[in-house]
Amino acid sequence: MLPVIALVGRPNVGKSTLFNRMTKSRDALVADMPGVTRDRKYGEGQIGEQAYIVIDTGGITGDEQGIDHEMAQQSLQAIEEADVIFFMVDGRAGLMPADSMIAEHLRRTEKRVYLVVNKTDGLDPDIAMSDFHTVGMGEPLPIAAAHNRGVTVLTEECLSSFEDVDMPFDGRDDSVRIAIVGRPNVGKSTLVNRLLGEDRVIVFDEAGTTRDSIYIPYERDGQAYTLIDTAGVRRRKNIKEVVEKFSIIKTLQAIKDANVVVLVIDARQGLSDQDLHMLGFVLETGRALVIALNKWDGMTDEDKKEVKEQIHRRLGFAEFARFHFISALYGSGVGEMYASINEAYESAMAKWATHRLTLLLEDIVADHQPPQVAGRRIKLRYAHQGGSNPPIIVVHGNRTEHLPESYKRYLKNKFIKVLRIHGTPVRFEFKTGENPFAGKRNTLTPRQQRKKVRFQKHVKEIKKGRKK
Repeated sequence: MLPVIALVGRPNVGKSTLFNRMTKSRDALVADMPGVTRDRKYGEGQIGEQAYIVIDTGGITGDEQGIDHEMAQQSLQAIEEADVIFFMVDGRAGLMPADSMIAEHLRRTEKRVYLVVNKTDGLDPDIAMSDFHTVGMGEPLPIAAAHNRGVTVLTEECLSSFEDVDMPFDGRDDSVRIAIVGRPNVGKSTLVNRLLGEDRVIVFDEAGTTRDSIYIPYERDGQAYTLIDTAGVRRRKNIKEVVEKFSIIKTLQAIKDANVVVLVIDARQGLSDQDLHMLGFVLETGRALVIALNKWDGMTDEDKKEVKEQIHRRLGFAEFARFHFISALYGSGVGEMYASINEAYESAMAKWATHRLTLLLEDIVADHQPPQVAGRRIKLRYAHQGGSNPPIIVVHGNRTEHLPESYKRYLKNKFIKVLRIHGTPVRFEFKTGENPFAGKRNTLTPRQQRKKVRFQKHVKEIKKGRKK
């Protein structure tokens, strides 16, 4: 197993900054305000041949209430999972009562703890660490995570006892990446916990609980998955906090990074314009799609009928997606979503041979040929696959730029039906081959020139005869 390092400390001591340094990424949100990180976030890093896992956690103060209590529970869970703990303190702020409380809890865990004094840039290290010798957690180690000073030395010293573990990280990810997206407070985190079968992310009756995109790898029935819990996306005019703006950016990045997107809609509130905007972005990126109408429990038959009619009327352009009417809180209908997710993933990542696509194109054209344009027939010669996720089919022919939209839709529907594509949009590209004789002048041989003169003379004589 890879060594697991948990970053623990008060809010705003630089845990997320150190997480980004150790993973050589920008996965964790960083802002000059406490409470940005709420759920525990996992990342992978590597120094030389030694790989490791890092857990970023929310801050602990000891007097948490409400959502802060849920954040603290996530941090305590990370401590239980870790092999090594980096107890981070702020060198500029000095020793705080919350630091002593955290240190007391860490001593009871009997795990290897490193006391990391952050934000020591521009300070005398001895003065910055003087307050923290009284904590009783060993020799303090000074770093400046924002400037990457001391981070490598700290990580190497931590991993020195794990040299026998030879599991180099190659950066590959063969799992099915599923992004859970939607408006705030529609039940995304509840659905994530239900799909996982554990309380992995914070669920609280408050809009905007999730701020960062949380990647959660797991395995089900022998298939590797990565669930991505995202922050809710509101209308632009309602966004006031800077952190929320960055949260939305991370959500949009998660959609692009996913293989399958599960759009969660609050069935009790019905389909909103913001749901349609989010759906439009998913279709623009070309990701496979599953639509989940949450909070279906407790609705009257009349309300259910009205919602279904609204979905049928306003989401006709997304008819390729599977719809699920679920209750994430009670679990009804959630397990059935995996079949649709797997089907959408397989369709999005499918590979088809050029020979098969060309034969299919020939059969479709033979059944119904393209219409004539300006008295000339459009010829479609062959087809091949141009990409996956979303599937791209490239059709080559002549004068394809004049192909009517109705015939393009006919081709698309036929390909989708025969290839049995479900749950993902399909993109078609039409390319016209260049005319090899375009721009070239035909030079006649002397014999051809004499023949041309005789023909022109013959034509003139015929015209004169008709006039007489």
